[in-house]
Order: sequence, then structure tokens, then C-alpha cells
Amino acid sequence: MLDLKELAKNYDAWTTRLADRGGGAKISPEFKATFDERRALIIDGEALQAQRNKANEEMKVLAKSNPAALKERSAELKTLGTSIKDKEGRLKEVEEKLEKMMYDLPNVPHASVPTGTSEHDNQTVRTWGEKPHFLFKPKQHFELGEKLGMFDVERAAKVSGARFAFLKGNLARMERALATFMIDEHVKRGYLEILPPYLVNRQSMTATGQLPKFEDDAFKTAGEHELFLIPTAEVPVTNYHYDEILEGAQLPLKYCAFSPCFRAEAGSAGRDTRGYLRMHQFHKVELVKFAKPQDSLEELESLTQDACAILEKLKLHHRVQLLCTGDMGFASQKTYDLEVWLPGAEDGKGLFREISSCSNFSDFQARRAKIRFRQEKGDKPQLVHTLNGSGLAVGRTLVAILENYQREDGSVQIPEALVPYMGGVTELKA
Repeated sequence: MLDLKELAKNYDAWTTRLADRGGGAKISPEFKATFDERRALIIDGEALQAQRNKANEEMKVLAKSNPAALKERSAELKTLGTSIKDKEGRLKEVEEKLEKMMYDLPNVPHASVPTGTSEHDNQTVRTWGEKPHFLFKPKQHFELGEKLGMFDVERAAKVSGARFAFLKGNLARMERALATFMIDEHVKRGYLEILPPYLVNRQSMTATGQLPKFEDDAFKTAGEHELFLIPTAEVPVTNYHYDEILEGAQLPLKYCAFSPCFRAEAGSAGRDTRGYLRMHQFHKVELVKFAKPQDSLEELESLTQDACAILEKLKLHHRVQLLCTGDMGFASQKTYDLEVWLPGAEDGKGLFREISSCSNFSDFQARRAKIRFRQEKGDKPQLVHTLNGSGLAVGRTLVAILENYQREDGSVQIPEALVPYMGGVTELKA
């Protein structure tokens, strides 16, 4: 959530930048009217307080020189006190209303984020590796999985409905191997592994920005005890430090977590209806950081590279995209997307698809979650900056391996880095 006082200081610049985001981020007339009322109440309150201060000074003089006038002035002062109290009461009501309305306002993009309206305005920061060359028309991952007899959406539909899948045999083993491989690599890079809860409360979902904005995309339990299935491990891991004051010497804190993720995919009808790209349930390894404000942009760069390192070890061609204002997530101040090359997509023509999104949220989540730190012992606490990114989406990494390492006969070579995690198995074959 944005800081109301900082919004007041930077109103024109911030509201202009919010409008650049698109998607309903523009300040509503109701918000503007309420914000203007707050400003007027503050000005009026300060003027009344100045009058009261002046009256108090005058009364000190009248007490010695004019007792009759003192009585009259005392009545005026009492009226002033009532007016100030009324203004303060109304100001509290208005600020509480604004606070609620600000839950629907996204973060303000950083100055380094390019202005744009869609993914077509994103900027390519760097590209790694080369597209694989095939002497045959490459197949899509679900075609390969079905031919191998290891990918089954038809039976999953009987059990759960659309956007679910059964993985079998060595393909199921590969999903498990990928998650372990990713966690091991991130632990080597200084992240502390956490195995989080998969059900969280409303407070936790609100703190990280999923609620109230995206409640339609969440799965939740019925009955007396409301809990939400996590859409990402970002939610429980960020809330691990809910309402805590951290020591500056500890920062940055770096966590990695493997979890299933659950998303209703509201509004995605007709998109990626076949295959394993857009599921209601999928696995992901998440990277979460807590950093000092002055270090968070640098920490975003290193977090992004940590995610890229997995793709490099798997020798998967990919690129890093700096998202424009119109393509950013709700809570993000700055985001890089990692896009992996899928040669079987678009009927064998290939395209880049997102496999990780790495974001700096500044103090947007920390303000909601009340996560602070002290620079030195005895210092006044200040809000930390939170960051996270996929390191990586496990299912999409599996998809990328199937398509990039496929052979003409339908078998799939297993990347060298993953072979030890597959018990020495070097290929998938029917």
C-alpha cells in the first residue's frame, strides 16, 4: 500500500505515474474528492490551531489587565476547541476512508521503468544462449508428453476438471527432480530454504497485495474458518516476518521455498487451453528477499540473476525483459520477466514464454505487513523493501526441457545438470 503522506507530497507526479500503468490505476473522482477534503481539513485545522494559540497568548495578558474581557475570550476559546475537535474527528474519518480506498491503488512505478501500454513496450535487457536447431518440425510439449505416455489431461479432467494434469513415470520424476535441483542451487547462492504452509489467512493475502484486488482469482475454503490456498509461496514467506522489527545487520534476508500454487485463472478463458502452461495447480520455487531501501534495486538485479542461473545450468535459451508500466504486476515497483524459448510453440515456429517474474515491491507490501527494521540499535524503525521472483516455475521449466531437448523419434534428452537428480536416467522414452 502507498504511503498517504508521501502521496500528498508527490500527488501530481505519483498520480501521473499511476495513470501510466493503465488497467484502472487512474485516480478515481471519488478518491480525488476525498483526498481534497483531507487536504482542506488539514489546512482548516492548522488555521484553527493557530487561532487557539494566539488566543491563549492573549488570555495571559487579559488575565492581568482585563478580567471582563478574559471571560468573553474564554468562551471564544471553548468554541475554537470544539471546532478543532470536530475537524480532527472528520479528518480521522476521511483518512480511514482513504486508507481503505488505497488498498485498490497499485504501486508507483520506479523512474527507471519504461512507460508503455502492453507487453509490446517491454524492453529486452539481455539474451542468453542460442535457439536450438532442429532438422525436423519440433513438437509442442503436450504432444511429446502424450506420445511418451507420461502426460494425461483426460483422466485429470475426470478427477478435477479442466486445467489439471497427471504426470507419470520419469516425467513425474523430472518435475520432482527439477524442484530439488532448483532449491539446491539457490541454497548454494545463500538462500535459506523454507517449507511454508499452503493455506493462509485473509490478513496474509492482503499484506502481499492479492486481496482485495484479486480475490476472484483465489481458491478459498468454505465454512467457519476461512483460509486461502496460496497462489504463490511469496504469500506465506513474505508474511513470515509479519509485524516484526528486523535488525539492519541481518539484511538482506534471502529465502527460497518450494510449494504448489493454486490459481483460479479468472479472466484467462481461451488462453493456453492445451498443455501444461496455465494450470489451476502448479509447482514453483520462490525466491524472497527483505532488503534495506537503499539496496533494494541492486538486490533485484542479483535476484534476477539467481533465477537466470537455473536456466543457464539447464542450457535453456532465454531473455530478460524489463516490463513497462502497462505490463507490471499490481504491487510491483519494478519487474524483470525471464522468458524461455519454446521451439514447439506456434506450430513449430517457436516463441518466448514467461518462466519467472522478479520484482521489487519497495515498501508497498511491508507497509501492509508492518515489516520494519532498525538501521542501528536505538534507531527509529523504518519499513523494509520486499522482493521476490520465481526461481523457477517448475512446470514451465519441464515444458521448456521437453521442447528444447526433443529428438525426432519423440524421445527427450535430459539436461546434464539434471541427470544426477534423475538417478542417472539420461532420456525420456516411450
